[in-house]
Amino acid sequence: MAWLHAVIDVPAHEHAAAAQFWERVLGWPLGPPWEGHPELSSFEPPEGAAYVHLQRTDGPRRVHVDVEVDDPDAAERRAVELGAERVAHHDRWRTLRSPGGLLFCLLRAGEADAPEAVTWPEGHRSRMVQVCIDAPQGVHDREVEFWRTLLGGRFVESQAREFAGKWHDDAGSPLQLLFQRLDEEEGPVRAHLDHGTDDLSAEVRRVLALGATDVGAGHGGWHVLKDDGGMTFCVTANSPERMQRRDIG
Repeated sequence: MAWLHAVIDVPAHEHAAAAQFWERVLGWPLGPPWEGHPELSSFEPPEGAAYVHLQRTDGPRRVHVDVEVDDPDAAERRAVELGAERVAHHDRWRTLRSPGGLLFCLLRAGEADAPEAVTWPEGHRSRMVQVCIDAPQGVHDREVEFWRTLLGGRFVESQAREFAGKWHDDAGSPLQLLFQRLDEEEGPVRAHLDHGTDDLSAEVRRVLALGATDVGAGHGGWHVLKDDGGMTFCVTANSPERMQRRDIG
């Protein structure tokens, strides 16, 4: 199993504003701080398990991925064998850095169901459905191979030069992964959020009204925006449906 979580890391002074913005985008209120980890809170859907979280950090606003696995110790050893770097051990998770420099965490898998999409007054629905791993050309192929080997699951290659393909575990993970090849040759690997909807134009209008900055429409069913703190994310035409085996073709 490789159930994925998305964690939005924000500087402490931006936490309140980020919480308000993402609560309104997701339609889920931010819950109380985690026991033993007051820097972390979860956006809590009315039903189903939380999988989008907010963390106070000392660094810039960014996104990292948490991966639920059956055996964190074994997964950590495997990740290191594949080129990851150990960063820290905590009581409930291990923090590592991918070969291209993307932070991620491994934690023990539990029983959980993904929440349903939120239905908005206009009648359309949305749900956070994807994390896009953005890699410069010089490290892209190695980064994709690292994640494919570590996670297993189903990978569908893309016909577009810009993207390597998509991943999903087919065991009910609320998030899939997209692998994007950036134009730049070198630099660190990073990630951004893709918010799925069944009505792209309606959801873009809604999110812009919440204070997002319009960057522009993509050329394949997505629209690029920036959140209240300037972090890039996309609204996409990926289905917001909760499903065990997602269509990632």
